[in-house]
Amino acid sequence: LIVYPAINVFSEFLEDLPDTDEPVWVLGECYNAKTGKTELLSDVHSRLWFTYRKKFSPIGGTGPSSDAGWGCMLRCGQMILAQALVCSQLGRAWRWRAQGGQPEKYHRILHCFLDRKDSCYSIHQMAQMGVGEGKSVGEWYGPNTVAQVLKKLALFDDWNSLAVYVSMDNTVVIEDISTPCGWQEPFTSRETPEQACSHTDGHRATTCPHSQSHSDWRPLLLVIPLRMGINHINPVYIQALKECFKMPQSCGVLGGKPNLAYYFIGFVGEELIYLDPHTTQSAVEAGSGVDDQSYHCLRSPRRMKITNLDPSVALGFFCKSEDDFDSWCNLVQQVRVIHSSHNCM
Repeated sequence: LIVYPAINVFSEFLEDLPDTDEPVWVLGECYNAKTGKTELLSDVHSRLWFTYRKKFSPIGGTGPSSDAGWGCMLRCGQMILAQALVCSQLGRAWRWRAQGGQPEKYHRILHCFLDRKDSCYSIHQMAQMGVGEGKSVGEWYGPNTVAQVLKKLALFDDWNSLAVYVSMDNTVVIEDISTPCGWQEPFTSRETPEQACSHTDGHRATTCPHSQSHSDWRPLLLVIPLRMGINHINPVYIQALKECFKMPQSCGVLGGKPNLAYYFIGFVGEELIYLDPHTTQSAVEAGSGVDDQSYHCLRSPRRMKITNLDPSVALGFFCKSEDDFDSWCNLVQQVRVIHSSHNCM
């Protein structure tokens, strides 16, 4: 058993945070860096952290036994999906405890991601499902491709019953979402990237009348791949991106730099906060007593300037209920109004 020096970890994290009165936003939760440090740290290291692994069984029987150097976006995809599953099964307020005693549902979620071929969201399953998306095992993925892989794998996950919807062409089509989630009303829109952040048709606020009962709803992970610029992120999108992290439904953002994928979980000032998968650890053997310490980032989360972000990203949102989705519709409509007013100045 590895014992982590909690006091040193706390100190490293707190010293790394800027001494600022600006709020720190993490997946829809707001913290004060000066007065809410303990709560902020607890939230960050409660997120499931998936990194490169080595010494797992060869993918496909004869393939690679490590994903170091090529699997970072797959690991980030695992993180955004794990966050949706945690919110669905345990709730956003759940916190991990280093001393153990986690609920059974937590262990079931973790087992879905172990590096073995029979785990439904393992690196093995993701890499082999990616072949159908035109990616060879060992090839680097972009945000959209990994989102498509997650969507397909979720169909085989009977326990979680999570619906994964991936928007196409910067467009959210509610008629498509109706199949996994229980809606009837058709709704389509063609939108620019900043409008996709705000999820509106440009003609009316997105109200979502539903003709089926709430019991028909399936928890929804909504993934919106976007390109927010050509070679660099266009500054016009930065505020809208920040607003996404403030939403209670925020499930993070897939992105990073060319060939370097990160899982972004929040921001402070003009910097994004992210979990970095570029650490190689040994694969963990499956069993009832899985040591979960290596699945939580107990060191300081990394930060990067928003302007250094590659423009190709995928926004993630989790809606557990229809009311959740309705609330999200209203929030993104407000973002669009604010975004439009700023661009007119």
